Amino acid sequence: MICDFDSDKPREECGVFGVFGHPDAAILTALGLHALQHRGEESCGITTFTGRFHHERHLGLVGDNFTGPDLAERLPGSMAIGHNRYSTQGKTALRNIQPIYGDMDFGGFAIAHNGNLTNARLVRRELTERGALFQSTMDTEVFIHLVAQSKEKPRLVNRLIHAMQQVEGGYALVAMSGKKLIGARDPIGLRPLMLGKLGDAWVLASETCAIDSVGATFVREVENGEMIVISEEGVESFRAFPEQKERPCIFEYVYFSRPDSKLNGHSVYDVRRRMGWELARETFLDRDLEADVVVPVPDSGVPAAIGFAEASGLPFQLGIIRNHYVGRTFILPTQDGRKLSVSKKHAPNRPVLDGKRVVLVDDSIVRGNTSEKIVEMVKRAGAREVHFRSASPPIKFPDFYGIDMPDQDELISATTSHDDIAASLKVDSLGFLSVDGLYRAICGQSREESSKLYADHCFTGDYPTRLTDHERKESAKERQLSFLEDH
Repeated sequence: MICDFDSDKPREECGVFGVFGHPDAAILTALGLHALQHRGEESCGITTFTGRFHHERHLGLVGDNFTGPDLAERLPGSMAIGHNRYSTQGKTALRNIQPIYGDMDFGGFAIAHNGNLTNARLVRRELTERGALFQSTMDTEVFIHLVAQSKEKPRLVNRLIHAMQQVEGGYALVAMSGKKLIGARDPIGLRPLMLGKLGDAWVLASETCAIDSVGATFVREVENGEMIVISEEGVESFRAFPEQKERPCIFEYVYFSRPDSKLNGHSVYDVRRRMGWELARETFLDRDLEADVVVPVPDSGVPAAIGFAEASGLPFQLGIIRNHYVGRTFILPTQDGRKLSVSKKHAPNRPVLDGKRVVLVDDSIVRGNTSEKIVEMVKRAGAREVHFRSASPPIKFPDFYGIDMPDQDELISATTSHDDIAASLKVDSLGFLSVDGLYRAICGQSREESSKLYADHCFTGDYPTRLTDHERKESAKERQLSFLEDH
């Protein structure tokens, strides 16, 4: 039996990249986006400037679209921004691919962002009432119209700050005019953004792995609520908001960031390995359990499984093999063809599993249906026992900041008891990392000891910002139900 393990993962947000002052800006941006491909696989786009703006936007992967010896000719210029997309607001279509562009009274302006605006519907409605004509269904376009309508602010920097002050949610953005490259983060820094340097050129990226991929040197993280403006005069820093406590999204450590990236000074790989240590201590070492082998669910479960094996003293083995050369399934013409292609992505390594008591380590459990398939596959390969371990706490609440996650009633940990989840997965035991264990893996302290340093709302329901659009939607539902009950 072979199955696909990616269908039940939280979908990545997006990735952004920017370059200022390099003659091969488009090539560097394509390389940077390739390093950020894991953050969005539906579409990609690059905008450059050389006296005028040049744009390319495509459905599909970076390597399928931004290659070839003519790339620098197609997208000339020493300044560029780029974007990888997985849609969280707006369906996948050419008109919803970033960067997006607008002609302003001061000249051209292009922008791309990672994250989600939690009041986008409300702001969009207010803008359309004032005459704005939207060309896409993305929340990103809100920035374009807010900048355009902020005519009382003479400078682009002031206009963009004014726009940022009118939106809510989590975002990291890159933008550019004919003279400036701009990077900015939301007030609490939910989404990451990094600054790097390559000779005399400057680089902005969602993750340090993308800075490394172009041979640049990491300088620092853009701070929460900060705007970085890069021009011929150098790098300037502006505070877009009054100082607030930083609360970056904890899911970057759990799943989204590439293992070779660094966040808040922490190696993502090391954090995930320590998550495995904590998971073993909390769910295995203190219990009367025995096992023969630790097997990761590839690829995201590998670092935690290594840590689990180290802490438990059990051997680490690749009991599931992933085929990295399976083509994209959406291009196949029939559903049967897509299913056949998907089924080739992962397969059991029978000699590792047959007759063994197996500890399966994955990064998380979302709906649970894929985890059930994994367990079934491992048992069919001959495993005598299966002990499933999640290297994150139970996901009980949806995300509204750029992670495409199911509604709460589809999250298995929100609707089902621990014992019932174990029964539905047909496992011999089930264990989740605790919220405090996750915090200890990151910063060595419990959640309370670290003053709730991270946005952990998917596990705790403690949302760090207002959820204006969601609250208005729920209020409208309640009014409708009340009306129906009264009539």
